[in-house]
Amino acid sequence: MKSTDYTISFCINLIIFVLTAIFSFQYFWEDGKWSPSRARKAFRYFTNQSNVLCAISAILMCFFPYEAWAYYLKVIGTAAVTVTMLTVLFFLGPTYGYKYLYKGADLFLHLITPIMALVSLCLFERRGISLTASFLGIIPVALYAPLYLYKIVYAPEEKGWEDFYGFNKGGKWQISYVLMLAGTALICVALYLLLNV
Repeated sequence: MKSTDYTISFCINLIIFVLTAIFSFQYFWEDGKWSPSRARKAFRYFTNQSNVLCAISAILMCFFPYEAWAYYLKVIGTAAVTVTMLTVLFFLGPTYGYKYLYKGADLFLHLITPIMALVSLCLFERRGISLTASFLGIIPVALYAPLYLYKIVYAPEEKGWEDFYGFNKGGKWQISYVLMLAGTALICVALYLLLNV
């Protein structure tokens, strides 16, 4: 990595971390009081989980830019927020309205932070990666999908979640499940191509 690329990468990654930390910290407050229950509800969403993962990978890239493990974690974090960005763009946006989903902090979590992660990874941190390694990017969705499925379909009512992503609309969660995993796999292939061009 060239010194100029490192400097730009460092700045973008630091911004990603700071912004995400600020937004995440706000979830612990409600009506001026400390509220872990509000935070627990907020972190049901893959949006927030993926952005925190990306922020952690970003700050680690600031301090360990040449370590393979930090780079692979950045690939995983970037894949996760790219899933968030594209899900909002192509599925949730048309369903719930872009104005609502790009309002306030969500503008950053749904769009700006994912774009910054992609830019830093693919332009300033880019190095070769195997196709097999690129599929590490599936891990966040592969872990979240069974949890979401359990909470909206199988969990007792008092412990379940509402289907806030609408993936079980019409009882067709199987289709959504396969499409999300397949879509994430395509994102991993796209990252593989971008990082090896």
